[in-house]
Amino acid sequence: LSAYFCFLMTALGVTAGAHRLWSHRSYKAKLPLRIFLAAANSMAFQNDIYEWSRDHRVHHKYSETDADPHNASRGFFFAHIGWLFVRKHRDVIEKGRKLDFSDLLDDPVVRFQRKYYKSSVVLMCFVIPTFVPWYLWGESLWNAYFLASILRYTVSLNVSWLVNSAAHMYGSRPYDRHINPRQNTLVTVGAIGEGFHNYHHTFPFDYSASELGLAFNPTTWFIDFMFWLGLVTDRKQAPKEMIQARKERTGDGSA
Repeated sequence: LSAYFCFLMTALGVTAGAHRLWSHRSYKAKLPLRIFLAAANSMAFQNDIYEWSRDHRVHHKYSETDADPHNASRGFFFAHIGWLFVRKHRDVIEKGRKLDFSDLLDDPVVRFQRKYYKSSVVLMCFVIPTFVPWYLWGESLWNAYFLASILRYTVSLNVSWLVNSAAHMYGSRPYDRHINPRQNTLVTVGAIGEGFHNYHHTFPFDYSASELGLAFNPTTWFIDFMFWLGLVTDRKQAPKEMIQARKERTGDGSA
């Protein structure tokens, strides 16, 4: 249970934080929530918020081209993990420089996390998940470290990478059959709502990243709960009429 709680926190740091909040600005979050999401993002250890969001914006702008950091047209392995083993294609760097990321560094939470990223990763990704079970209920350091820290981290990495690989190759395209991203149920379950990928690439500004709203989208549940608490404002959504029109015009007829 402790490891799974850390997994959920890790996932939210990426899905609700680096992805839907900072990369796409699909909603606004007040300072306490931004601090929590930045801490959760450090637990995820997938690069700091600025770097993650920068690469993700380039990915959307130049998806499935050489300027895409994890170009799925280069194969499953490259899109999943291979892109981290090699130098970035020169197009990623050159075209990425043309995009504006100043809004990210305008956020003091992003600047603080970036400045102290290595220290925050050690604390959030490894020390706290290991220390809490050992201190609070006498778990062995061995079990706490390898379950709540290492196994949780490994699983969360691969689940996130499946959005770049599997969700760009396997599934339906009810909104735009002309792009690679797909609706992938297994990725949706593993990545707590991020597998509605054909929808997301068609309507990247939608805070729910899905037409289905609360239909197994824990990230959306979390954002809506934070809205109820008053910590979230300005949730952006695609109008139903726009979604239906797009389905009829470019969808593959699967929905």
